[in-house]
Amino acid sequence: MNFHDLSLPKEISELRLLLGDQLNARHSWFKTKDSNIVYIIAEVREEASYAKHHIQKICAFFKAMETFAQALKKAKHQVIYLTLDDTAEYESFQQLLDYLIAQLKPKAFSYQQPDEYRLNNQLQSWSEQASLPVECVSSEHFLIEQEAIGQYLEKDQQWRLEFFYRRLRKEQKVLMEGDQPVGDQWNYDKENRVSLPKDWQPPKPLLFKNNIGEIRQRIEKHRINTIGSQDGDQLIWPCNRRESLRLLDYFCKELLPFFGTYQDAMSDDEWSIYHSRISFSLNTKMLHPMEVIRKVEAAYFKENAVTIAQAEGFIRQILGWREFIRAVYWQSQPNYEKKNYFNAQTKLPEFFWSGDTQMRCMSKAIGQSLTHAYAHHIQRLMITGNFCLIAGIDPFEVHEWYLGIYIDALEWVEAPNTLSMSQFADGGKLASKPYSCGGNYIHKMSDHCKSCHYSVTKKHGEGSCPFNSLYWHFLDRHEPLLGKNHRLSMIYRNWQKRKPEEKKEIIRTAEHYLNNLDNL
Repeated sequence: MNFHDLSLPKEISELRLLLGDQLNARHSWFKTKDSNIVYIIAEVREEASYAKHHIQKICAFFKAMETFAQALKKAKHQVIYLTLDDTAEYESFQQLLDYLIAQLKPKAFSYQQPDEYRLNNQLQSWSEQASLPVECVSSEHFLIEQEAIGQYLEKDQQWRLEFFYRRLRKEQKVLMEGDQPVGDQWNYDKENRVSLPKDWQPPKPLLFKNNIGEIRQRIEKHRINTIGSQDGDQLIWPCNRRESLRLLDYFCKELLPFFGTYQDAMSDDEWSIYHSRISFSLNTKMLHPMEVIRKVEAAYFKENAVTIAQAEGFIRQILGWREFIRAVYWQSQPNYEKKNYFNAQTKLPEFFWSGDTQMRCMSKAIGQSLTHAYAHHIQRLMITGNFCLIAGIDPFEVHEWYLGIYIDALEWVEAPNTLSMSQFADGGKLASKPYSCGGNYIHKMSDHCKSCHYSVTKKHGEGSCPFNSLYWHFLDRHEPLLGKNHRLSMIYRNWQKRKPEEKKEIIRTAEHYLNNLDNL
């Protein structure tokens, strides 16, 4: 690595590290220009391979990082951008930092608070041994600073979104009239559970054309193991702030009017439907959550373009769920990924890496994920997540798959959604009951079942929908843990009312499927 060709100051007063998810152009760091401050942005093998990531995910991060570095340089900041070629010989992030400090000899070093527990610990440990002053500053992105999280969620308590969400609504004055919610109602979720009408065609998703040819070559050269596919060298995801704002604007004008209504819907022919797909832009900090919230608010208050149900349904995901999940993540540490309430031990079936299964809903959700590095929240929760839960898949394997396959998956947001919400691995600290269901819900919210190899109307026996028998088998085998859950009492009563022979057939069918998961 040669720095002599760079126009760097003779004396560097401060070296500042920017991680791949810290691309916030409005951070206070950039309000003033100081030629003696140098920013480092680096493609690091350790970060690209700590999980087996989707090829589009790594490409999108590297492209966004590269573009951000170029924008900083254009704004007259001192920036060093290091590619995989530059950092390949360093086995860890800490080794790279040691080398940079030895070569550049800055008087001080600073970094923004990492969002992931793993990386936060690494940088904290490194800073304690560093040979120069080190400062950790806020990323200035979230609505709740990390040191204040304990004021909103206490450790070792049951956590529920609604109280958290209402508090933030009041504090941030979002969709409020004085101290009351707009429309005198906090939550319009019941209005947002509609499947797509027959022959209904949502607008086509807004896609981009970011050239990632050189990035792909570097990934292949350095043998970064990836999953999923990327068709050609044009990436469809936004990789800079301008594109991110375009995607947000497109969502508010074209998709938001129907977002809430159809946010849970699934379709054989549509992969994006009315979803914003701005989560990658948010999680890399190219967009700030409050600017998203205010723009959606304006669509309701100023432009009268959407109903309160549509606006609230989306804002709840950003102001409520996103902030809530981050708080859960930090309050669940350490050893969060080791939680396994049901002691599930089954390996993830092979079709999760190929989409090759006769279950239509699973094939579509997994196939879409492999093709686009994306699936919306119901596909993640009620299709793939639901299947893993009722089939007894090891939650750590589920966590690793979700962390790797989705373009927006950073551990702080993915782990709580997977381990707590989807797999109930924390035993109910986040969710009041497991999010499990049979085939009827999938049939109600999608058109997958009509062309499936399995029959959603058959509860057991050959050709029956695997979700039907696996659901009841899951409840039956975990009755000692779930039988006293008040939200499941009616379901358990219905199970007990079934004829003994029918229950035996359901259990027999489920056990056959469990013994042949790779062949479903």
